[in-house]
Amino acid sequence: MTAPIGLFYGSSTCYTEIAAERIRDCLGSDQVDLFNIADTPVQAMAGYDYLILGIPTWDYGELQEDWEDIWDELDDIDLAGKIVALYGLGDQIGYPEWFQDALGYLWAKVVNLGARTVGLWPAQGYEFEQSKAITDDGRYFVGLCLDEENEFEESAARVETWCRQVLAEFGLHHD
Repeated sequence: MTAPIGLFYGSSTCYTEIAAERIRDCLGSDQVDLFNIADTPVQAMAGYDYLILGIPTWDYGELQEDWEDIWDELDDIDLAGKIVALYGLGDQIGYPEWFQDALGYLWAKVVNLGARTVGLWPAQGYEFEQSKAITDDGRYFVGLCLDEENEFEESAARVETWCRQVLAEFGLHHD
């Protein structure tokens, strides 16, 4: 744990992992320690003041299995004073009624555990029916939303823009 930011993700099909690597590369490998929650106890989150959490939504608004396996363990982590940014992957065409729901569940979980969240992302430009990850005013998602199924070509620019935003909101500077 040498970097200021701990990035924790769960990934079944490698897309969330690829996004994690993209985010790390964008922010700088000196700024981000990368962890797959399937291999690393989530208690390691406690060692970071800044966290980025990545979660894909599965099927009908379900948690990815690695997150589901450790979901209750998150309750034992004191996130008070931590600043957390989140990103999610989902399929807005195949599952428009549940787009990014897991992102919304994870956001609610970390807020209830005392974290302050940053990294809101505009909802404009997406086509979906419902999402648990949308802010009350409907203008933003609670984190970066990627759709590798339908908008793969948008992901690099979205990650780049979001990373600049998150670094500023973390109060960190790119070296």
